[in-house]
Amino acid sequence: MPTWAIVVIVIAVVVLLALIALAVAKRGKAAKARKQEQAREHLREAQVKQARADKEKALADEQLARTRRERAEAEERLALADKEAKERAARAEADRSAAEQLRAKAQKLAPGLSANDLGRGQDGDRRPDAADQPTEVGQPNVTQQVSEERTFRDTSTGHGATRA
Repeated sequence: MPTWAIVVIVIAVVVLLALIALAVAKRGKAAKARKQEQAREHLREAQVKQARADKEKALADEQLARTRRERAEAEERLALADKEAKERAARAEADRSAAEQLRAKAQKLAPGLSANDLGRGQDGDRRPDAADQPTEVGQPNVTQQVSEERTFRDTSTGHGATRA
């Protein structure tokens, strides 16, 4: 083989190797560009997910704070209601004690006098009260009628009950 043919073959092989190297480099650049684009897409998606997660976390924190505030308000209302109920019970107990003391004083002053005798004066007549007040025109005074019946029963038989 002549020398010029060997030189042409060597040049062709070198050109072919250069073309292969150029194609591989171009392919590597394209792969690198694809990887960079894919990495950018992953970063964008990560930012979106991070923003969504931050928003959900803020909403959850807000809901938790609202729930705690509502619970604190409810506990405060409960404590206030409990305090008021205890105060009311204490007042009721004080009133009950005062009533018992007054009953005891009444028994000492007039033994045998009962709560049923409250509507009578010293001479056995009823005291004037709301039952003696006139009602609307045409309306019977039921309270007065019941009081009169009770007075009649109490004074007529002495027992409060009637038998035929």
